[in-house]
Amino acid sequence: MPIEPLTGWGRTAPTVARVVRPRSYDEAAAAVRGCGARGGIARGLGRAYGDAAQNAGGAVLDMTSLDRVRRIDAEAGVVVCDAGVSLHRLMEVLLPLGWFVPVTPGTRYVTVGGAVGADIHGKNHHVSGSFTRHVHALDLLTADGGIRTVRPGDDLFDATAGGMGLTGVVLAATIGLLPVETSLMSVDTERATDLDDLMARLTATDHRHRYSVAWIDLLARGAATGRAVMTRGDHAPYDALPAGPRRDPLAFRTGQLPPAPRLVPEGLLNRSTVRAFNELWYRKAPRRPRTGQLQKISTFFHPLDGVPHWNRVYGRAGFVQYQFVVPYGQEDALRRIVRRISRRGCPSFLAVLKRFGEADPGWLSFPMPGWTLALDIPAGLPGLGAFLDALDEEVAGAGGRVYLAKDSRLRPDTLRAMYPRLPAFLALRAELDPRSVFTSDLARRLAL
Repeated sequence: MPIEPLTGWGRTAPTVARVVRPRSYDEAAAAVRGCGARGGIARGLGRAYGDAAQNAGGAVLDMTSLDRVRRIDAEAGVVVCDAGVSLHRLMEVLLPLGWFVPVTPGTRYVTVGGAVGADIHGKNHHVSGSFTRHVHALDLLTADGGIRTVRPGDDLFDATAGGMGLTGVVLAATIGLLPVETSLMSVDTERATDLDDLMARLTATDHRHRYSVAWIDLLARGAATGRAVMTRGDHAPYDALPAGPRRDPLAFRTGQLPPAPRLVPEGLLNRSTVRAFNELWYRKAPRRPRTGQLQKISTFFHPLDGVPHWNRVYGRAGFVQYQFVVPYGQEDALRRIVRRISRRGCPSFLAVLKRFGEADPGWLSFPMPGWTLALDIPAGLPGLGAFLDALDEEVAGAGGRVYLAKDSRLRPDTLRAMYPRLPAFLALRAELDPRSVFTSDLARRLAL
């Protein structure tokens, strides 16, 4: 196995590991048996922001060669595929048949295995829940080298959903799909003047749309604190299409810009430049609500996918992606956190606020009914560690949690306060994998 440098998408914790690329289930089982003393962890397309898919000095199983779409039931809307298949590939294959993935995050360059391990969520959680709520079965390679088929309701399934790859290697999944008439979205856009206005509008209107999200200006202060641009959308019906797109209503259309430069001048992303961007983005939104605008799926769901290597814009130090959720009824905690971020002047131009629906069954799944805020922060910001530790305490005190798929710096004691089903997860893991065959830098950091 070659020794290769690896990092998360935030580029904050580079390590080296022995990388193996299995091309069959047998090769994956052999790789698990040969992991060695430092264990191994599965890795997909490397879009976990922190250290979840890294294993310094150990083995990393790059699963992207296991990328077959094995079976599609176009009548029932079910696909069976290998874990290394990306959501991008599923969209290419399924959209022409009138089906869409049930949940997609902000990038379609995520593998199915990664979607299960992180139990990803999207703009439709308030309607559809997280990804594993739509998974009918998993083929899981466990620490003893065996392959088990696990289903919702099994303890091992619920531990694997959001378990960050620590219960085994997902080899294949059976997934229920969403029927669509077109590959376009019907999108409504409007402004919110401040955080209270934003929360009131989302609360009052989220139920009308399958997808809902708000970009929030975290540098705005005073009366404008928390001002935002809301976008809500639904899959456009065929009758809503103009004549041109009606000729090929299910075409999967994407666009791409030139790659981000390898080196961005240090200090380019600072409070002044981000404040200018935020002002422009807010003013660009319509003063009055705009309804029914047709957008490509890639534009609505994955705008940053059109900029290859966009994570380079943060410079050599990389960036921290911080996402938390606080329960409904803890709106004052959300207000306090937004004010703290605003006063701190964190230069974040990729900040989004959403509402979550019912909690998902995964023992370490992130979503719970409540408000979730995600923001990116340059890792070199002075005092960032202490600042985020204080936010962690605020979140935990409100009964909330942070998202492990984006984490790179949480403390073990704080994790335990945030995830009440962690003891059950650890007990099952100790029973099935007493030698910690499956481990990662995140697992060691958080004593998992």
